[in-house]
Amino acid sequence: MDVISQAVLGASLSQSFAKDKSKQLSALLIGALAGMAPDLDVLIYSEDDPLLFLEFHRQFTHSFFFIPFGALLCSLVFYLFIKNKLTFSQVYLFSFLGIATHGLLDTCTSYGTQLFWPFSDLRVSWNIVSIIDPLFTIPILIAIVLAVFRRNRLYARIAFIYAIVFLSSGLVQKQRAENALYTLAQQRGHHAERILVKPAFASRHVWKLIYEYDGRYYVDAVKLLWQTTIIPGTSIEKLNIKRDFPWLPKNSQQAKDIERFRWFSDGFLAVNSQDPNVIIDMRYSFLPNQIKLMWGIELSQQNIENVHVNFITNTKIDKKSRKQFFDMLY
Repeated sequence: MDVISQAVLGASLSQSFAKDKSKQLSALLIGALAGMAPDLDVLIYSEDDPLLFLEFHRQFTHSFFFIPFGALLCSLVFYLFIKNKLTFSQVYLFSFLGIATHGLLDTCTSYGTQLFWPFSDLRVSWNIVSIIDPLFTIPILIAIVLAVFRRNRLYARIAFIYAIVFLSSGLVQKQRAENALYTLAQQRGHHAERILVKPAFASRHVWKLIYEYDGRYYVDAVKLLWQTTIIPGTSIEKLNIKRDFPWLPKNSQQAKDIERFRWFSDGFLAVNSQDPNVIIDMRYSFLPNQIKLMWGIELSQQNIENVHVNFITNTKIDKKSRKQFFDMLY
C-alpha cells in the first residue's frame, strides 16, 4: 500500500493500546512512523543491477520474523526524542504494533510480500485491495485524528475495525470477480489454466481479470455493483524465451535476469507489442482491461553475456485513458 495508508493503519493500532488519554498523539506519531518504516528497504538498490531493488523491496523488512527487531530499531530512535513523555517499554509497544501492520497490509495487494522470509522467498499476494484506495485511507485518517483531539482511543479502535471490515469485504468482491472470470472463459470456450483477479487502481468495484489459456493471456475487466458487467479487453501470447528471444544465450546474465523478473511477477510475463525487446509485467496497467506497459525489463543485443537488463517504467496517463477509466468507474 501507499505510505499514507501504512501510516494511518499503524497509528490506529498503536493508539488503540494507549491507555493514558494524554498519550494519543505520541501513539499516533510512533505508530505512523513505525508503520511506514519497513518501506525504507527502497533505499537498497544498485546502479549496476537494476533488478536488485525488486528482490529486496517487501523482503526482510516486511516479514513476520523481522517485526520484533524492526520495532526495537524504531524504538531506539524514537526514544531519543520522546523519553521525557514515554517509557522505553511504551515506545517499544507502540513501535511493535505499528510495524506489525505493515507486511500484512502490503500482502492484501497484488505486488507480493515475503511474509515468511528467511524461511521462504514466496511472494504472498491476497489481491483484495488496490495499492492506493482513498475509501480505505481517508476514514481511518479522520478517526485517528479524532482520537487525538477527543483524547479517546475508541476512535482509533473504530478506525482499525473499519480497516479489517473494509479489507475483508475485498474477499467477497474477489470471489465475485473470479466467478465472472470463469463464466467469461466458459462463454468463450476456454478452460482457464491460471487466473489472477485484482482491484483496478483506487477502485473497489472495478476489477482486472487475467486468465491463461492455450499459451495466451486474456485480459478483461468487470464492474461489480448490484449487477456484474464485463468490460471486454484483449489478449497476448505468453512469454516464450526460445520463440521470442532466439538470440539470447541460456546462461547469459540477461537470461538470469528474466528469471528474476519472472519470480517477481509471479510468471505473468509477455513481450511488449510495441517493443519486441521489452518484457512486461502483465499484472499491471492503468486501464484494467488493457495490456500496456506499466513496468518491465528491456533486453539488449549488445554485450549479451554480461550486461544486465534495464528496468523501465511508464507512468504517463493521457487524457483519453483517464476518461476511459472514469467511464468504467461511473
